[in-house]
This record gives sequence, C-alpha cells and structure tokens, in this order.
Amino acid sequence: MKSQIVEIAVPPKLIESGEAIREKALKVAKLPGSQSATIELLRRSVDARGRKPVYRLRIRISEERGGKASDSTQYMDALKNVESAREVLIIGAGPAGYFAALECLEQGIKPIVLDRGKDVRRRRRDLREIQQFGKVNPDSNYCFGEGGAGTYSDGKLYTRSKKRGDFKKVLQLLVEHGAPSDISIDAHPHIGSNKLPKIVSAIRETIEVRGGQVHFDHRVTDFLIERDRVEGVVANGDTVFKADAIVLATGHSARDIYRLLHSHKINIEAKGFALGFRVEHPQKLIDSIQYNMAERGDFLPASSYSLACQVGSKGVFSFCMCPGGLVVPAATAPGEIVVNGMSLSKRNSPFANSGMVVSVEPGDIRKGKSADPFACLDFQAAVEQNVFKWGDGSQAAPAQRLTDFIEGRVSADLPESSYIPGLLSRPVHEILPDGITASLRKAIGQFDKKMRGYLTRDAVAIATESRTSSPIRIPREKTSLMHPQVKGLFPCGEGAGYAGGIMSAAMDGQRVIKAVAAFYQKNPTKSG
Repeated sequence: MKSQIVEIAVPPKLIESGEAIREKALKVAKLPGSQSATIELLRRSVDARGRKPVYRLRIRISEERGGKASDSTQYMDALKNVESAREVLIIGAGPAGYFAALECLEQGIKPIVLDRGKDVRRRRRDLREIQQFGKVNPDSNYCFGEGGAGTYSDGKLYTRSKKRGDFKKVLQLLVEHGAPSDISIDAHPHIGSNKLPKIVSAIRETIEVRGGQVHFDHRVTDFLIERDRVEGVVANGDTVFKADAIVLATGHSARDIYRLLHSHKINIEAKGFALGFRVEHPQKLIDSIQYNMAERGDFLPASSYSLACQVGSKGVFSFCMCPGGLVVPAATAPGEIVVNGMSLSKRNSPFANSGMVVSVEPGDIRKGKSADPFACLDFQAAVEQNVFKWGDGSQAAPAQRLTDFIEGRVSADLPESSYIPGLLSRPVHEILPDGITASLRKAIGQFDKKMRGYLTRDAVAIATESRTSSPIRIPREKTSLMHPQVKGLFPCGEGAGYAGGIMSAAMDGQRVIKAVAAFYQKNPTKSG
C-alpha cells in the first residue's frame, strides 16, 4: 500500500471540517479528487507566528480505498496475570508508581503499590477542606493521593524526548484507560483535571484485575534493610510488606522519606530547584497577545506561553503554564503556603496562570559550609513557612499586582482571581528572598518585551511557587538504576530527581521496572 506524508495549514474555522482538510491534503499530495485514498491525522498544532493563527496538520495519505495508514499498538494485550509472580514494592501511586505497576504486568512481576494518601474519590474531600477551610491533611492533598500531583495539575503531556523512554507507549496506555485519542496527535496535549481521576481509577483497576495490589492510607514509616539489601518496608508503624525490590516513587514533596533514608545512612544529595510565585493574567489578555486578535473565537484553544531568560548566572522561566486554568493551594503540611496551577479539560476559566520562578542551586545556600543534603529542602520549607506567617492563618495567599511587585509597593487592591482560598495584599517583593525578587524583576521586564502587555496591573503575583521539582536527588547507578549502597532499592521519578512531569515520570517508572526485571533475572532468590 503506497502512502505519503504531507503537511498543510488550515484556518481555525476549518479545523472541524473533515472534507476541507481532506481536499487540501489530497491537493498537496497531487491526488486531487481521489476517492480511494485514506487520510490519517498524525499531528496537530497551532501556529500563531504569522498575522493570523493557523492549524498545522501532518497527514498520512494511503492510496487504497478503506485502507488504514497505521494500526495503534494495544499495550493492554501484553499485560499478564501476575497474582502468583514475584513481588516488588512500589512506594507511591503517582505517574511514576502507576506506570511502573503497569510495566510490572508486562514484565511478569507482581506490583504491590503503597500510597500514603487516599483514592481519587475520597481524596476530593480533602481538597475541599484545603480549598474552603484551609485545613491541610499531610497525607491527602494536591500532592499526595492516588495519581499524585499530576491528577490535579492539568494533565499536560508535553515531553517528547525519546531518550527518556517510549512516550508513545505512555500516551497509548492513557488512551486505553479512557483518555481522549487526540493526545496522540496534539503537539501540546493535555487531559484536564476533571478527566484524569477516571483514568487513574481505570489504571488501578487494571493493576488489581491482573493480580497486583494497591493499598491506600499506607504511609511508609521505615525501611527493612539487611546488610546491603532491602527486605521490605513498614507502613503506618506496624504493617510489614516484604519484597526483594523497592521502587521509590514518592513524588517531590515526601520530605519524611528523605529524612528516613538519611536516618538509615543511605546517601541522598541536595539538588537545585526553582522558586518564585504564580502569576495570573486574564486569559483574554494572553489570547490577544499571542493570537494578535481581540477574540480568539470558538476554534482556537486558550493560548499559552513559555518564557525563559538568563539574569546573570540565574535562569528565570515560566513553569507549568495553565491556560484557562485555576490556581490551587498545594501545601502538604500545616503552616505553609504553596500554590500550583491546574486546568479542566475545556480550559474555559477566564484566567491564565503560570509559575514564574528562579533557579536555586545548592551553592547558593551553603555559603561555604560542608555539603548538607537538606540545604535546598530546608531553604524551600523556610520560604513556604515565612509566606504563611505573612497570611491570616488560613490558606489565603499573599499577593501583589505585578506592576506593584516591580515598583516595590503594596497593592491598594487586587484583581479578581481563580484562587478559592482568597488573596491577601502583601509585599511579595519583601516576602521572597532578595535574590529571587531581584531576578524576577529583571526577567519580567525582558518578558514584557517578548510579550507586549505581559507586565500589567491586571496580572497578580501569588506567593509562593516552590514545588517545581525535588530539592533532593536520591542517587542511582547509571545501568542498574539501583541505589549504589543498597541492592534492590530503585529511586524513581520526580521525587528521586529523575523526572519533571507526568510523561517523564511515567517513562521513568517503566524504565525502572525493566531494571527490576533484569535484577530479578540475575537474582532469582536472595541467596542468588
């Protein structure tokens, strides 16, 4: 079957016209009017670089009536029943943990997933508590619980690095568990925090139906280590789980796990992260800047942006941009203020928000002192706690109009915001560390030159954005992916310092389980 790939551009109003797209694709392929050719959309993206935005489409054309250019692999077909198989403990039910568990089913290993939080249905109650009443459950919040932080942070699936793993496999597994098939073709796909819970629940069902186990409300309180190899973990102080391998996929906010590792004299390392605030604009303003039109209409998505620059030795960049999104409270302990962003599938909120952060390295904090693995973590926590002290004892967040932040004055009033706990007018420029404020001020001036109108009094800076990545790395060997000190301990995902989002975490989970399978082949029993 002959086929060819063509690329075409269509105006937004024609993006839903299959006939118009087919006609233009066949014309480019020099097959005008062909009745036998079949077209398949491979990639779709919005290009707003010209005077008017267009959709760019990559299309495969097959010259055979009723033919199909390609068949998607069904990865569910390769999953085995592992009820009686050798077990591995997976700590954390986020993207790294759940995709590690799915890979276990393919490799013929039984996953036992332990998560400190609740399943997605029960987790919603705790999100309501923090949103409306400022009550933080340390084990169930926007970071902890089934699906991890990814469940309630928009569901962006942007990573396409083949070095990290098979991103197409991750996307297809999401589709097979209920995600829209469009995520496989969109240049910047996302699912939405309203749809992710059902997908996450479906993944859990797959794990359990094929013999794996998922245990919620099980916080790891100790590791069982004999000499230089793992034997299992203790959960909730008294429940023992035994296994010859442990996958640590706890996410970037499980600070107690880092302390626990350190108490066992297991090496961990300070790692750079980023710190700043979340900036929120009216979505219409971002649309007008990016699309160069007053109204984007019905056929264009809420527009986004990605900004980065260098200020001296520091990188300053936008992070986790959520068009048509909401700002949410992401604290994981009482007495701290942390904010994050999320979007629903339609991205129809009147607000756009993004982290605006400055890179922080261990050397920025240590000031010549001996290496401290908790240097960045302690600094991160201290900033979050200081921001809380500027508040009113709730999860209401200190905030400042962006123009006032630049000019160093407290805002007389604040614009409307999506942040449900509420905003408090405070001097964010004084609350954040001096170096962070100075870098942000210079960078925002540069960003306003790239996006004219970005610096506006209608934008608000909300403190603090601090959970961009883990401030600690758990070392692992390059080939075996095990911790160099402890056989059978496999650091994994964002919490271990090897991922930065849903896609990269999921791929790291898959990669680690392949390493576990290799470890089990070389060590069929403990005595082996």
